[in-house]
Amino acid sequence: MGLLTGESLASLAVAVAIFLLLVDLMHRRSRWAARYPPGPMPLPVVGNMLQVNVKNMPSNLGQLRRRFGNVFSLQLAWTPVVVINGLEAVREALVVRGEDTSDRPPSPVEEYLGFGPRSQGRPLNPKAHLNKAVSNVISCLTYGRRFEYDDPTFLKILEMVEKALKGPGFLHEVLNLAPVLLRIPGLADKVFSGPKAFMDLLDGLITEHRETRDPTQPPRDLTDAFLDEVEKAKGNLHSSFNKENLRLVVSDLFFAGTVTTSTTLFWALLLMLLHPDVQRRVQEEIDEVIGQGRPPEMADQAHMPYTTAVIHEVQRFGDLVPLSVPHMTSCDTEVQGFLIPKGTMLFINLSSVLKDETVWKKPFRFHPEHFLDDQGRFVKHEAFMPFSAGRRSCLGEPLARMELFLFFTCLLQRFSFSVPPGQPQPSDHAIYNMLAAPAPYQLCAVPR
Repeated sequence: MGLLTGESLASLAVAVAIFLLLVDLMHRRSRWAARYPPGPMPLPVVGNMLQVNVKNMPSNLGQLRRRFGNVFSLQLAWTPVVVINGLEAVREALVVRGEDTSDRPPSPVEEYLGFGPRSQGRPLNPKAHLNKAVSNVISCLTYGRRFEYDDPTFLKILEMVEKALKGPGFLHEVLNLAPVLLRIPGLADKVFSGPKAFMDLLDGLITEHRETRDPTQPPRDLTDAFLDEVEKAKGNLHSSFNKENLRLVVSDLFFAGTVTTSTTLFWALLLMLLHPDVQRRVQEEIDEVIGQGRPPEMADQAHMPYTTAVIHEVQRFGDLVPLSVPHMTSCDTEVQGFLIPKGTMLFINLSSVLKDETVWKKPFRFHPEHFLDDQGRFVKHEAFMPFSAGRRSCLGEPLARMELFLFFTCLLQRFSFSVPPGQPQPSDHAIYNMLAAPAPYQLCAVPR
């Protein structure tokens, strides 16, 4: 076959350009619907991707909210997205219209992947200790086993979880929006080497469970129970009990159940350093209700309004998952008077609710009184949505609430925390990378 002439190349380029523009127009048809939410003008093919700051999405979406209102649209490559902001719009989308908005958008990346000692006052970074403690709770649930902190398998799991979280969050979204890129030989393996290695490790633990399972005995843990259901569902092609889903359930528990809780506790200790008066009041309540003779129990929470308010305010202020997990409309629906077509991806801006200036007295400051009435009693707040709301609210919320109360109360029962002498006060500004987490800091933990 002969080489293409310059004229032929030009004709080919024009044909490709026209084809891409036609495809682009086809994917933008949702914007032609009546009362579709407003948004910034998208560019051909890439849409608004160049206008989205993935390193600081909450701030970026906040700017767009001020410009376009509580319900606005984006075009991310060929994927139409509607962003929902503010308490009223979020409640309408997740609760009132929950039947229409509880689908999850397809995730090609997920399909690809699925299918310590006391410090005695010395400065330390508490993150690793918190990760190990919380991870062991999940390990007991999934594997019926508590790991020693120096166990090589346990350390490997923690290392891989950390590596996966530091992975290419932006590329993850790009590959979800343009899954054709997953077909580039070697690209996905290179980009997702960390998560794949973690999944391989989970496979080994699941295989070990399968080999040691005694079907005459009750299940030892969640993995045993799931494997029993997999066995019962053999031959049922519509069952969700299968090997691939077991991998995803266990990995979700490790990521969602470990990292979110330990990062919230990381926020909690930081805020105790920065607000010693709050730390003192929590410890006074602990001494009055529990004392030093026994560990905290969940029954204590009902008698500890200030501690409960502090934990809630840590979650509100920390704003750990600012954008929640994307939703997708299962049918044409309406939010705040705007029509949103079936199959539209929804970004639920939880940050716009947790820090809504029209709802909270001091939205950008740590203020436990947000959750206390004039008599010092704990009060619930409808705008408290760290676990999202509606049909897709976090299933792990009850476990997370228990973990946060017991870990936080136990830590402050036994230790007082302070900034190491000679070190500047750490910042309470979040670093955004999949989760909103504090910058690394050190503290001194002195036994009480």
